[in-house]
Amino acid sequence: MNYIFPLIVGFGFAFIGLIAPSMLNMTAAKTSLDKGRKAGVLFAAGAASMVIVQASIGAYLAYIFTADQFAEYKKILGIAAFFVLLGLSVFFFMQARKKFKAEGKNKKGSTYIIGLGMSSLNMLAVPFYFGIAESFQSNDNFSLEEPFRYLYVLGAVLGAFLLFAIYANFANIITKKASFIAKNINYVLAGLFVVLAIVSLIKALS
Repeated sequence: MNYIFPLIVGFGFAFIGLIAPSMLNMTAAKTSLDKGRKAGVLFAAGAASMVIVQASIGAYLAYIFTADQFAEYKKILGIAAFFVLLGLSVFFFMQARKKFKAEGKNKKGSTYIIGLGMSSLNMLAVPFYFGIAESFQSNDNFSLEEPFRYLYVLGAVLGAFLLFAIYANFANIITKKASFIAKNINYVLAGLFVVLAIVSLIKALS
């Protein structure tokens, strides 16, 4: 079993899934502009810390329902993952169609705690990490057994932190181009999740 592949999957999809400008990463940028890069990076660390919980729950749910005792439910799980991923595709498509406002919240208090709290409100995170884990779990190089599941979670945390840190460190450039980035990236993400949804459905019905 490849120890690197689960790390790459977690890292890559966390980074890609969060790359489009949104309230969370734009707040990282605004925090950096208003309070300095250090504060922005602390916000990024707080937001990424919550990914430990979100990715762990998503991956563990995928692991439980792909275990031998739930073998008869694997088809249902694959279909569920199809709808989750299709829902994410619709979400990103609708985001691309909306007019984006490059704004972020400016709250008082520890920027790390603010990042942690705002990230915890991301209701799409657990279904997202669940859907990705389920999509890749039948790959020969990807397993949801320990320690591979933890490597997937670690990759997700690192990918999220790097993405938020990029927003914090390149805030001036990103805020100027946010509307263009949001529209185009969201279309790309919508297409990506359609492909993943189709793959999950094919696996479920095969």
